[in-house]
Amino acid sequence: MSDDFDPARVVDGLIRLLTVEQVGDDSFVGAPQKDGIGRVFGGQVIAQALQAAQGTVGEGKHAHSLHAYFLRGGEEGTPIDYATARDFEGRSFANRRVVASQNGKPILNLTASFQAPEEGLEHDDYAMPDVPGPEGLKSDMEIRRKVVEARGDRMSEQQKKLMTRPRPIEMRTTDKLHWMNSEPKPPMAHSWFRTVAPLPDDAALHRAIIAYASDYTLLGTSALPHGLSWMRGELVGASLDHAIWFHREARADEWLLYATESPWSGSGRGYNRGRIFNQKGELIASVAQEGMMRRRKGKDEA
Repeated sequence: MSDDFDPARVVDGLIRLLTVEQVGDDSFVGAPQKDGIGRVFGGQVIAQALQAAQGTVGEGKHAHSLHAYFLRGGEEGTPIDYATARDFEGRSFANRRVVASQNGKPILNLTASFQAPEEGLEHDDYAMPDVPGPEGLKSDMEIRRKVVEARGDRMSEQQKKLMTRPRPIEMRTTDKLHWMNSEPKPPMAHSWFRTVAPLPDDAALHRAIIAYASDYTLLGTSALPHGLSWMRGELVGASLDHAIWFHREARADEWLLYATESPWSGSGRGYNRGRIFNQKGELIASVAQEGMMRRRKGKDEA
């Protein structure tokens, strides 16, 4: 990481990215990521769409789930329009539907449900996985820099820039990352994550950032049994859908453990599930995603 890396400035950039501008009663615009390259990160579109939905709901109700379908890949450098429909407004629950569009074409549909806080029957049947804590682990950025140092002569300048650019969310992985390792392994992974600097006390923003980060590492879990990697150019893939259930309030600037697994892949798709825990061992969110996953054909196979 460069000596001029400023964590607060990088996190402030993430906050600005996920703060959508209201341009009508139910219309919002999301700014593009500064210096973005290629396709828009799916987690960004999910988080901005959630922010648009949250912008139409009063303070008395909080998002407890969202379901999204990716329709087209978005392009970096162009703002995204978010049209929100108020499908239901009840005393306890509310529902919002959001269509994200770029250049007049829909790229994502999202439905989010909101609930007023209430007491209820409680059980928590998932134990946090017994994995090393974040303190003794190397950051993924350190690992990425070493990979560039060792293999930079085989990378394009764009690949090297993408690998080493400052990131607002720090990841610390307890396992070998799929893009580093060609040895097949069970479809399970565990990563700690948090923002690299403190965030404001805004629960809606913390939910949006957790939604943003939930798109990290997830699809890659289904590649683990096959020993293949997008980073090495062996796979072609894209997220198809994404669902999140928020169980407890949590801070995205405190360490959270993301445990992912892939029970199935086939028919050119990989199915993945994730569980997010706080450091107390409490389950704070559950995630599910299916993505397109195809082996890239070589020149002799095309």
